[in-house]
Amino acid sequence: MKNIKLIEVPSEIGAGTRGASMGVDAIKIAALDFMSNFFIHFPSEKIPTENKLLYEPIESPYAKRIKGMVTVYDRVSKAVCDAMKNNFFPILLSGDHSTAGATIAGIKMAKPKSKLGVIWIDAHADLHTPYTTPSGNLHGMPLAISINKDNQECAVHEVDETTVKHWDSLKNIGKIAPKVLPEDIVFISLRDYEKEEKHLIEKYDMKVISTKEVRNKGAENIVRAVLRYLSDCTDIYISFDVDSLDASISKGTGTPVSNGLKEREAEDLISKFMQNRKVCCFEITEVNPTLDKENLMAEIAFNIMQRSVNVLMMS
Repeated sequence: MKNIKLIEVPSEIGAGTRGASMGVDAIKIAALDFMSNFFIHFPSEKIPTENKLLYEPIESPYAKRIKGMVTVYDRVSKAVCDAMKNNFFPILLSGDHSTAGATIAGIKMAKPKSKLGVIWIDAHADLHTPYTTPSGNLHGMPLAISINKDNQECAVHEVDETTVKHWDSLKNIGKIAPKVLPEDIVFISLRDYEKEEKHLIEKYDMKVISTKEVRNKGAENIVRAVLRYLSDCTDIYISFDVDSLDASISKGTGTPVSNGLKEREAEDLISKFMQNRKVCCFEITEVNPTLDKENLMAEIAFNIMQRSVNVLMMS
């Protein structure tokens, strides 16, 4: 039985739409609505944010609020690292997806010798850099940070020195870079990405599993194939962005995209992955209740989390 620790990261300085910082509380509200005492069962830690920066002028247009992000990365990576060193299985509830790079850093800091595999369940590739970003939002960059790539060959921006300095410190947090090799990342339900990201996916032959493939082959077969593909890895981190779900259900998130997973498909995939002993950390992100009428997104996120934890408790 695994000891679980919840790490709450209500940071949203990496997102373009406001409100993701409230996602963590929305998931807790969903738990209460379901009469669940889930959140009193486990120790939890809340990471202080730099969300005050949302009220200040943007200094780095191609990596918005990156200075604050360096601070948040420091806090999140330490929390994840400490939890793992104390034999906890960290479950992260984060506002926007940008801090996933800090989660990955924390895993590597706790287990520097590990070969880490990443299962990225997301409509987006999150492989942009300050040189290629169309928006400047850092939640489009955590995987580029983790694989330590600038993707200069696709550069469309001249990036100022201060931004470069902060970007380099994000990539080198924990003094390990890269944290993950591109070939050890598996994208599931990826369907909305730019040519600059496509360049990296093709260059490093990164594995992409479409929604259609999940539907045709079934969760069981997909999970088996992914774990076989990552069989060299000693540890696996699963990151679940709720926008991997179809836009018809993922209204409560900043960047909904059609042709996504059904709630049941996501739940089946994640709970089957969780049965594998190599999985060492799970993150759920991008719930934005301000875009949602009935708190549906948070309820779905809570259901997925609860089922995953039940699997962990039994394994």
